[in-house]
Amino acid sequence: MTGDCDVLVVGLGPVGAALSALLVRRGVRVIAIDRDTDVYPLPRAAHFDHEIMRLFQQLGIADDVLEHSRAAPAYEFRSAKGEILLRFELGSTSPSGWPASFMFHQPAVEHALRAKLAANADMRLGWRFETFAPLEDGLSVTLSGSGGRETLETRYLVGCDGASSAVRAACGIGLTDFAFDEPWLVIDAIVGEGAVLPDVNLQICDPARPTTCVLMGPGRHRWEFMLKPHETPDAMLEDGTIAKLLEPWGCRDAIIIDRKAVYRFHGLIAEQWRRGRVLLAGDAAHQMPPFAGQGMCSGLRDAANLAWKLAAVLHGEANEAVLDTYQTEREPHVRAILESSMAMGRVVCTLDAGMAQARDAGMLAERAAGRAPVAPASPALGRGLTTCEAPAGNLFVQPWGERNEEVVRFDDAMPDGAWIVTRKKPNSEGAMPKGITLAWTGEPHLAPFAAQLESWLDRHGAEAVLVRPDRYIFGVGDAQDLAAKFRAGLSRSSFA
Repeated sequence: MTGDCDVLVVGLGPVGAALSALLVRRGVRVIAIDRDTDVYPLPRAAHFDHEIMRLFQQLGIADDVLEHSRAAPAYEFRSAKGEILLRFELGSTSPSGWPASFMFHQPAVEHALRAKLAANADMRLGWRFETFAPLEDGLSVTLSGSGGRETLETRYLVGCDGASSAVRAACGIGLTDFAFDEPWLVIDAIVGEGAVLPDVNLQICDPARPTTCVLMGPGRHRWEFMLKPHETPDAMLEDGTIAKLLEPWGCRDAIIIDRKAVYRFHGLIAEQWRRGRVLLAGDAAHQMPPFAGQGMCSGLRDAANLAWKLAAVLHGEANEAVLDTYQTEREPHVRAILESSMAMGRVVCTLDAGMAQARDAGMLAERAAGRAPVAPASPALGRGLTTCEAPAGNLFVQPWGERNEEVVRFDDAMPDGAWIVTRKKPNSEGAMPKGITLAWTGEPHLAPFAAQLESWLDRHGAEAVLVRPDRYIFGVGDAQDLAAKFRAGLSRSSFA
């Protein structure tokens, strides 16, 4: 092996830290840098879903994350009069076995990720990315910090450095603008004794002042207030303005404001997520308004998708062309969520009283008729390294069971890498290729999950399913045939 590292990760927010930890877990040499010397002390994201908790579980930090999270029971859109226009029941279960949605305190979760990373990776804080230049088999990357400038050699560079990504700028990659741009005041608060606040997440669709009120981690709450066309950020951040906005909630004396800031909610997607040996992830690749609560989730899905593919390429198990499937799989997924989030935002952000009245009447009629929509399902991956036939491209289930009166989870009973789950007992000639674990439902250690796994196979009329390292489904069919197709896919020289 040559160079200072296999992968240089720029940015150590949740996405960069998770990507780095996943890569290290797969035996990749990582240097991870961040321009700040510590975790940003205030919350930004407030929500993650069951798939992301499953990722935290894989990284071994689920218990730490749970200490700073709480399940969200429902998400309501209400009229200015308090009528429920739309209610999404978030549920206590999901395909991953975890509750469907969590509200959390981001700095605490980032500390858990950093602690996991610090024990296993070269983490350099207080360093900025400056520029890069190509080498024969990698990149030369220049960094700057308090000690001056330093040049490192790496095989790949991943920009997880946020909305104003310096890595993206250095590549000259443009952004597709989805024409959603709304300024909002965000107020985060620590909730004291005596505060009586909603126990569900709310969007108040009031044309006089569209407002968001949501749970965060235990003992915390968030409000967001849309700015009107004539209002300025400086005026909105004044204490008197904030006190007036919070007055209807009857809690001003029972909370401590932790943060106040004006943000622009917008929808943007980078035109390219890979340029040669440089890749983008998280906000560097896409940004979305918060109405679906999927901004950070989308970035962490990027990390899960990219980590196993980079590791496979670096270990000689896959052709470099497999990295092209990163964007073709993830971008349609992101676009679908972005469009859903913008659609929710357009419902909330209506400022015209007449239009709001018509909107409310229509949504109330749909609800009364029993036609209110359910929470949108997570979309499947786009074209890439799957068989392209349902249920390929969807997240595989994680059954939970009991062993010796203790709760056990399927992923914890399985190794990293790809799995083939089958109900058919393997014969002596059915050895799997390297990197694929065969999980026969009749194995004693899988007994707590066997009934649920066999039920899933029954529903899909399948003998076996191949599950990729990111826990998305490659395809269903014959076990040996799936293994051969998966290995052939990794070896492909083009995915055009």
